[in-house]
Amino acid sequence: MKYIFIAGAPGSKWSSVSKNIYFSSSIDRSDASPAREYWHDAPGTRQLMHMGAYFDPGMEFGDFFNNIIDFTRAECEQEFDRPFSGEGVRIIKSHVFCDHIDFLKDMWPDSPIVLVHRPDDACLGWWVKCGHFNITYPKYDRYYVDLRRMAFAIARQNMGIMAAWNKYDGTLPANNETLAHDLGIEIPPLEYFQDYNQSNIGVKVI
Repeated sequence: MKYIFIAGAPGSKWSSVSKNIYFSSSIDRSDASPAREYWHDAPGTRQLMHMGAYFDPGMEFGDFFNNIIDFTRAECEQEFDRPFSGEGVRIIKSHVFCDHIDFLKDMWPDSPIVLVHRPDDACLGWWVKCGHFNITYPKYDRYYVDLRRMAFAIARQNMGIMAAWNKYDGTLPANNETLAHDLGIEIPPLEYFQDYNQSNIGVKVI
């Protein structure tokens, strides 16, 4: 297994799901850098909210991912691998993956996909609380443009998530430790423990 794909709409708290498996010893963290971090106090205390590479149109990587089905496996993997230089499983996270789950399943059948879901209003409200277009990494303004278009994108992406959720068999991990088990990676340090029910997040591995 070379990749773990993570798909979720903005505000789905998918970054917390990613962060809390990121420090597993199985994960390639060579995409991390201070320039790829975003800190905010939305959870109540100032915390590291975003880390590592994000892939989406208008962001540092994945500019073509809204049309990813038009590209070859080799072209996609070249883009997946651009931020990395280390060893281990690589986490590839993109909002627009929500629209292309079938493509990911067909092209990388041995790479699990983590679906992350929260209701549309909850997503938009959390994304706004976390900084909205003032989020410094990743940058949202080029592709999502304004709040109206962001709300539309969240609704569309959540529809894609739920279509895949209902289409594919999978597991429903209760926390990041069971998620690590389901993914076949080492359990992260205890300090990164996350209970998805307490965080009001739906998570499914397909």
